[in-house]
Amino acid sequence: MKQVFLLILLSLSLGFTALAQTSTASAPAVSPTPKLKKAAFRATSDQITAVQTKLKAASLYNGEVTGESDAAFKTSVKNWQKENGLTANGSLNRATLEKMGIELTDKQKLIPVSESSFAKPKEPKPEKPAKPMSTASNSDGPKRPAPFRANAEQITAAQKVLRDGKMLTGGEEGKLDDATRDGLGKYQEANGLKVTKTLNAATLEKMGIALTDAQKANVAARTSYEASKALKN
Repeated sequence: MKQVFLLILLSLSLGFTALAQTSTASAPAVSPTPKLKKAAFRATSDQITAVQTKLKAASLYNGEVTGESDAAFKTSVKNWQKENGLTANGSLNRATLEKMGIELTDKQKLIPVSESSFAKPKEPKPEKPAKPMSTASNSDGPKRPAPFRANAEQITAAQKVLRDGKMLTGGEEGKLDDATRDGLGKYQEANGLKVTKTLNAATLEKMGIALTDAQKANVAARTSYEASKALKN
């Protein structure tokens, strides 16, 4: 009985194995889907001739109208593309032919325009932030006036006053030399003026020497500046 049971199991195992092999052999093989090649756009000889004629009429091409593309022709096409918002590659692609108004063939019309045919617009450079306007004149008050300067005639007149007062024995006429500066220091000390050894407005006025209009304006500006500075402090 046991032997009969083993024979039945062995028969069933052999039957399932044969069935599996039959199913595998009968299944059809699946072949990979072939990749479709992208059609390349090519300009015809007539189109090249038309482009050469247009470029020649626009003085952009100096070669012969042959219907064949060469290096000189491609350079002319590049220059035209650059001026018309297209990618300057010298290729007579669909965008270039359409921009030139040249008719396409029926086969060419089936090929879409490539986005790479158009030049990318240049991004504007970021503007530099404007430098803030100086507020020194508002925060620091009036602008510091230029230093007071006596002219040659005033120096000569001052030297005469110093000689008359026996405070100057030498010195070059009209020049603020060391001897004249020493004499001015003596005069200022004797007359209760601040000893600066310079021929300033206070010293000229004390000597009775008239100021020019420009010097008077300078004195007024300096007075205003000093007053503003004092108020700020």
